[in-house]
Amino acid sequence: MEQSGTSTRLTGAVQDLATEVVSALRSGDPFRLAGRTTEATGGEAGKDATAAGDLTLAAVRVLGADALLPAVLRGPPPGPDNLAVFSRAVHAFPPPAHGSPTSVWSHWAMRRTLLRLDAPFDGAPGDDGAEPAGTWLDEASWQFLTRQLAVLAPLAVPGGDCAVFRAARRRPVDVARGFVRAVRRRDWLQAAGAGRWLVLLDGVPETLGLEAGLDFVAQMDGADPRVALHIEAARLMRAGATV
Repeated sequence: MEQSGTSTRLTGAVQDLATEVVSALRSGDPFRLAGRTTEATGGEAGKDATAAGDLTLAAVRVLGADALLPAVLRGPPPGPDNLAVFSRAVHAFPPPAHGSPTSVWSHWAMRRTLLRLDAPFDGAPGDDGAEPAGTWLDEASWQFLTRQLAVLAPLAVPGGDCAVFRAARRRPVDVARGFVRAVRRRDWLQAAGAGRWLVLLDGVPETLGLEAGLDFVAQMDGADPRVALHIEAARLMRAGATV
């Protein structure tokens, strides 16, 4: 029961943070990472503050590089408080030694975001910030490729060249097929993530009707902040509203 309660609180924190990001993407206004971490001061108040801070860091890690997406796509640059929370999340949740490729790449994407925003970051011992291997996508089926790209949608940003981006760029038709499949299966989060990639790829079939497809996904599940985040990012990038 306790584990279930923790999971529920984390899900809520991620949804709240995604909502903050979507609002900033739409408005272009400065934003503040929800529930900033607070140092413990002792007693029950300190415990509560520490728990809230831990939850915030976990939520930032789940959202990954997208926690600072408004600064990447719209500006203004993130304030020092946002950078501090984001950097602490990167430190607090490194990928496990034998973590999945998506976990390793998600962590790398957060580190690259700090670099992109000229924010200092001291990696853990053995973490040199080198780009991870992308070979696990070389022979991937189009279904598997789309699932992995959807999980790694925070990598789908202008100027985001990397092995994952190159894998997507080589197979725009397969990503389009995956987008259609996700829509038919009513997997709106996967569809939104795949659609976000598609707006950055050349060679996407015109018959796909990507803009109408994104509108449809937004209509069907735009109330989910994580779906809305990918849709809003796709629309901004499609319109060229980038820094």
